Formats: sequence, C-alpha cells, structure tokens
Amino acid sequence: MSQLRTNGRKVLECHLQGDAVRAITGSMVAYEGSVSFKNAGSGGGDGMMAGLKRRATGESLKLMECTGHGVVYFAVDAQDITIVDLTGDTLQVESQQLLLISGNLRTDIKFSGLRGAASGQGLFTTTVTGQGQVALLSAGGPLIGLEVSPQYPLVVDPDSFVAARGQLNQSFVTDVSWTSVMGEGGGEAFSLRWEGSGVVYIQPEERVR
Repeated sequence: MSQLRTNGRKVLECHLQGDAVRAITGSMVAYEGSVSFKNAGSGGGDGMMAGLKRRATGESLKLMECTGHGVVYFAVDAQDITIVDLTGDTLQVESQQLLLISGNLRTDIKFSGLRGAASGQGLFTTTVTGQGQVALLSAGGPLIGLEVSPQYPLVVDPDSFVAARGQLNQSFVTDVSWTSVMGEGGGEAFSLRWEGSGVVYIQPEERVR
C-alpha cells in the first residue's frame, strides 16, 4: 500500500508499491522509479455516474492515476499540504483543496443546500469516503482544525473552508456579510454554519473566486 509523507510543508512524497493513487491533474513535479500516469476519466476514477453527476452539478475534480513502483512528488502553487487519515468515515472537502487520494477511497458529490432563498443557487461539495489517506492543500499556511461541539456551533468564511469530518450538519447564514465587514462589498455574501460534533478545517488565506 502506498505511503504518504510531506517533504517540508509544500511537497508531498508518495511511495508507490505496485498500487495506484489519484492526484489532481498537473500536480506531479517529479518522480523516481517505474511509474505510469493516465487520466482517471470524467468520474475521477469512480465511474461514469460520478462523471455525470459532476457535469450536472458543475463540481470540478480532474484527477490523474499514478501507478507503479517508486516515489512521486506532488505540489501545487507552493501551498501547504496536510495528510488526513480516514478509517471508514467521510470527509467533505472543497474540490480545489484536494491534492491526492490513496487507499480504498471513493469520491462523490453532496448537495450542501441553497446559497440563499433570494438566489436559489444550489451548492455542491466533494465527499471522500472509505479507508485510506487524503492529502489536502491550504493557502497562507498549514490547515487549522477547529473542533465543533453541540454546545459551540462554528461559523466560517466559505472562502476559508477546506474540509469537514464528523457528525456535522451544515447550514448557510446569509445575514452576515463578511465582505462588507472587510470593506470590500459587492454580491450576496453568506457564511457556513456547522453544528454537531466533528472537526472543520480552514486555511489562513481566502480563495479568490
């Protein structure tokens, strides 16, 4: 089974032992040994139905499959990398922040709800489920894991959100304008509210949409 480890904070080492991993297309920066690369397909390696769901929802996830014996190095825009171990649970992740999937893991699309009653726009999130390791990207520094408990719900900026795991319920708060507070204004602002028990991962720097 492949082994993942970080080389510094911004490079991921994947030690392949005859198995395969899936990584964001274009993220390989170097490799050693006998390794082959191919497109994982429209479903990211999870079948035609996954590809159809992604096209229908607009959730983008372009993956390549890496197979063989050797070491492959991955990096994206000098972002920090964090390895998360999954043991049968589900990780809900922003697709832009997903670097690599190894082990017996499957991806899918989850409907996250409506962005607001006024717009009626649907939002969708990538989920990763099963046993294995996931490498996540974060801008501006390492991922920050924030605990959520029934007594203390958590509200986060959607452009800082990276991933979430645990028994969590997500909803949208549209009466708080993060951009107005920062003096940027423009558009319909909303934030993400998480309730239950689990961990929400955020990055120190916002995404530019």
